[in-house]
Amino acid sequence: MTAIGARRLPGVNNVVRRLAGHLVRGFVMILVVTTISFVIIRHIPGDPLLARYESLVEKGMSPEQAQRATAALYGFMPRGTLWEQYIDYMRGLFHLNLGQSLSTPGVQVTTLLASAVAWTIVPVLVGTLLSFMVGITVGVYAAMKRSGKLGDVLALSGSLLHGLPQYVLALLIAAIFTTLLPIFPAGGTADILFEPGFNAGYIGSLIQHAALPIVTYALASYGGWILAMKSSVVTVLGDDFILAAELRGLKRGIIFRYVARNAILPLFTILALSLGMLFGGAIFIERIFNYPGLGLLLINSITSRDYALMGGAFLLITVAIVIANIVADMLYTAIDPRVRSGGGTAS
Repeated sequence: MTAIGARRLPGVNNVVRRLAGHLVRGFVMILVVTTISFVIIRHIPGDPLLARYESLVEKGMSPEQAQRATAALYGFMPRGTLWEQYIDYMRGLFHLNLGQSLSTPGVQVTTLLASAVAWTIVPVLVGTLLSFMVGITVGVYAAMKRSGKLGDVLALSGSLLHGLPQYVLALLIAAIFTTLLPIFPAGGTADILFEPGFNAGYIGSLIQHAALPIVTYALASYGGWILAMKSSVVTVLGDDFILAAELRGLKRGIIFRYVARNAILPLFTILALSLGMLFGGAIFIERIFNYPGLGLLLINSITSRDYALMGGAFLLITVAIVIANIVADMLYTAIDPRVRSGGGTAS
């Protein structure tokens, strides 16, 4: 083995160990959340499983047929001990069988979840990345100009938006742009007048319907990015290499790039975490704009007592958050040599 390979190997092994540890902890977390969801659904007042089973028996099905029909809907048999039902449910889960939706008869839960996630990903991704790029840029200026009026105004705008709840912001935007100034549609993904496909009319309608959710996601995150970036920049400005650069007489623009480059590194991990958390936070925004993503699907499953769909939505949100945590930590490992080599503190 070469000297370079010998030096690199400990860092690689450390990354592999961290990844393996995160995967194990992530799997345990998903298993715990799934178990809790199963137990809660199983103990909801009224016992929806038993009610479904008895309804099918009353319609003329034999007990065995009613059990099989109920198992097809919920993903596990409604008879037997709680432990037997749990084992049956987990067996189906490992085969990606989450049962069928009650609110959409005959449709698999996995099909509904896949369709909803497709509508949630784009607004969440675009809105978060947009707020990240604008927020960190404004945050740098707020820190560099912190002793002047511009810095105060920029910091104040970040504080106001950061303190405003998502649902309040969404209600304000919806009231202004769908009621007072009806520029954008109030719900849905596209106008029925356009034929779905790769054509200008349909794509334009998709953009128009997604515009307000995207803007809401962006504004809801914008304040946090400004404050985080400003704090990070102020910290970097006190580092020795910045003071040395100023003493050497480097141009302001070069120092600005040095500051921004070093201050932005910790925020990349926050970005990965925020993407995962927004899958859960999409509930309020999608409900207000009637946008058919994962959040609206979860709300509809609760109101319609569609417990199979509810459990699947909770599971998917949990998986998204777990993956975001793993990506955030591995990203931090990649950008911080101290962690990659084992010299930093593991999170």
